[in-house]
Amino acid sequence: MEKYVYSWSSGKDSALGLYEIEKQKGVKPACLLTTVTEDYDRVSMHGVRRELLAEQAESMGTPLRITTIPASCTNIMYEEIMGKEMERIRREGIYKVAFADIYLEDLRKYREDNLSRVGMEALFPLWGRDTARLARLFVELGFKAVVTCVDGHSLSGAFAGRDYDLEYIESLPQGVDPCGENGEFHTFVFDGPLFARPVRFSRGEVVKRDDRFFFQELVPENENKGTQPARPAVSGGGDSGG
Repeated sequence: MEKYVYSWSSGKDSALGLYEIEKQKGVKPACLLTTVTEDYDRVSMHGVRRELLAEQAESMGTPLRITTIPASCTNIMYEEIMGKEMERIRREGIYKVAFADIYLEDLRKYREDNLSRVGMEALFPLWGRDTARLARLFVELGFKAVVTCVDGHSLSGAFAGRDYDLEYIESLPQGVDPCGENGEFHTFVFDGPLFARPVRFSRGEVVKRDDRFFFQELVPENENKGTQPARPAVSGGGDSGG
């Protein structure tokens, strides 16, 4: 398989998609590519701090490549920023980017169209698979994740901060995708088959933003006690659920 970059959100779908590629092709990505909101230094939508993102990549033994976007990032701004990033990646001899999207046709087309403009190709290792089965497979494989962001239009804030396990999956209301593919919730993976060791953290407060999104603060283990957490960011971009 040719070299590829993996679009990494820090969440469970990303982890499962990467696991599937490595299992089927036996090839690790050249790097993990993540968008971070520069105003808050956190993974866009997931609200995860850069420090924890870096610890994920280190535990997986894969280089991390970060692209920053502003907090008030429009689609046009996002496309311009990512277009330039993809051109840089292509000049490095990498022509493929893998995503963990599962069934959102418009999002897939959006990614494919944007990549085709710079002569690159999109890969979708989880595409078309049943999300209920994928959710259970994630847990059965031994991955561990915590729910970092909940869309209050889909779920109550009580779902934020919980472990993403079988109990969580079974407690989701009818109509909520078990993988959060429609953006109902987002997660942070901290252990599993891809990891040499767990990422250590503690749970801080749950913060509500924009009268809609509930963010669970995750505090790196090595952070000094008593430090007040920054408020997580809601930002634009191309991430789906997970």
